[in-house]
Amino acid sequence: MRHVLVLGGTRFFGKKLVERLLEAGDQVTIVSRGAQEHPFGDRVQHLQVDRTDAEALESAIGEGRYDVVYDNICYNPKEAEEAVKLFAGRTSKYIVTSTLSVYPFGEPRKSESFFDSVTYPIPQPYPAEINYGEGKRLVEAVFFQKASFPVAAVRFPIVLGDDDYTRRLHFHVEHVQQGLPLGIPNADAVMSFIDADEAAAFLDWLGRNAETGPFNACSRGEISPGGIVAWIEKATGKQAYVALETDEQHSSPFGVPEPWYMDTAKAEAAGYKFRELHEWMLPLIERIAQEKK
Repeated sequence: MRHVLVLGGTRFFGKKLVERLLEAGDQVTIVSRGAQEHPFGDRVQHLQVDRTDAEALESAIGEGRYDVVYDNICYNPKEAEEAVKLFAGRTSKYIVTSTLSVYPFGEPRKSESFFDSVTYPIPQPYPAEINYGEGKRLVEAVFFQKASFPVAAVRFPIVLGDDDYTRRLHFHVEHVQQGLPLGIPNADAVMSFIDADEAAAFLDWLGRNAETGPFNACSRGEISPGGIVAWIEKATGKQAYVALETDEQHSSPFGVPEPWYMDTAKAEAAGYKFRELHEWMLPLIERIAQEKK
């Protein structure tokens, strides 16, 4: 039986990951602040602690040792460095959730080599304020340059699903149904996406093999915001009102200036085959549209 620790396992794809681990017979410990209820009951050990409080996290973990640690809630280099120190000698593999945002916008399709976290400069001291993409670049850099244990980083694009608490796809469906404007600066900019079930499945797969380093993880195929809107129009029977610029409240979360999509050849060469994007996104749009009628 494996002992697995999940930091951030109470909602969305983190919750789905925990469900997969439990179904496989793993002994699972989850770490959360307790703000979100979880459905696992006594099937998991729940450490209610804020991971940004390094001393409290160390105290909560105690003498714990883990075959795999999944970290879905590491957003800055300080948190990464604290984890590097805390889990030294405590885990056989550490998997941190990263992002497509480590890559710049624009062509071509991004492979893992477009961002080298092993050589990326780590500033000292760490910046007081940092945006999401740079935060994740530095998170990867700290883990890959300083950790004494094996590390993998999963670079996800936007993750979607029925229970997406950010409601990014729901936002688009609601705007079309209600006749509200959608601000999309480049409707033809193709993007990568992945659904929450496959995000959890890939994390599970990666934790069961010896692969390390960065991995892109996204559905096969890509789609533009305009393509998504066309699917929504088909599902709702209503015409969208798309504008280049709108008030902030109507700006699309998918409104990127240029194409932004990834290559998954590394993961597929290692044995993982991703689903086709159209297999899950169109049915998801149709379900959301039905809920909103």
